[in-house]
Amino acid sequence: MSGAAEGRGAAGAGAAAAADRALLRVERLELGFGGVRALDGVSLHVDEGEIFAIIGPNGAGKTTLFNVVSGLYAPGGGTVSLRAGAGWHDVTGWPAHRLARLGASRTFQNLQIFYRMTGAENVMVGRHLHERGSVLAHLFMLPSVHAQNRRSRERAVELLEFVGLAHCAERLAGTLPYGELKRLEIARALAAEPRLLLLDEPAAGCNAAETDALSEVIRRIAQRGATIVLIEHDMKMVMRLAHRIHVLNQGRTLAEGSAAQIAGSPEVIEAYLGAHGSREALRAHG
Repeated sequence: MSGAAEGRGAAGAGAAAAADRALLRVERLELGFGGVRALDGVSLHVDEGEIFAIIGPNGAGKTTLFNVVSGLYAPGGGTVSLRAGAGWHDVTGWPAHRLARLGASRTFQNLQIFYRMTGAENVMVGRHLHERGSVLAHLFMLPSVHAQNRRSRERAVELLEFVGLAHCAERLAGTLPYGELKRLEIARALAAEPRLLLLDEPAAGCNAAETDALSEVIRRIAQRGATIVLIEHDMKMVMRLAHRIHVLNQGRTLAEGSAAQIAGSPEVIEAYLGAHGSREALRAHG
């Protein structure tokens, strides 16, 4: 075999290996609002078990991208694919409940908490996909329903312990501080047992101690095998957690790479980080 042929063979094998590792694929996504191109041909892939960060200035298209991937928006063009079972599924435009059945779950930048429910009850809401029972069984509260509720509660308490909120099981969510509410929302998302977890600015509004606690939870989730995609403006958090970073600007991909590559990219520095931000990002990564 010639050197060129060997090179092509190695490149093909590398591409195949990368495809085997991928869990999520986004290809040439397009979406416009009036005359504004919110997404303009965005493509990316996320590997299984990876922490993948999406960053960029305000209005870059980050949350719009999340909304398309999670089924809130239907794109004007392009595809979203999720690997599940033996193969790939084109999930473009699928509603959230169908995506959840394939193992995709998300949180939102603005808290979606039931403030008059306890911490455990909030997490139990996320277990609905794993509960079974007829209307009659629930109407008459048959023993099977009681047993199911008991299992859901036990799992909710386990997840609260996992995110450091064991003390919140019986407390009303409305009495919890903001940083704990952020972790409570993540616990509820985990109750669906996702393989892919989308986190939209999990540290928004948090102080340094709350951000550190969130970072540790996210790291532990990834260590347990989940794949995480997060949007985040806190560059210290991103640089410490992310295996790869994808940068958006004005609806287009500006750059993608490791933390060090992104922090040192002249294009990213100019469009988003600035010289000071780049130094801070490199210091966080180092």
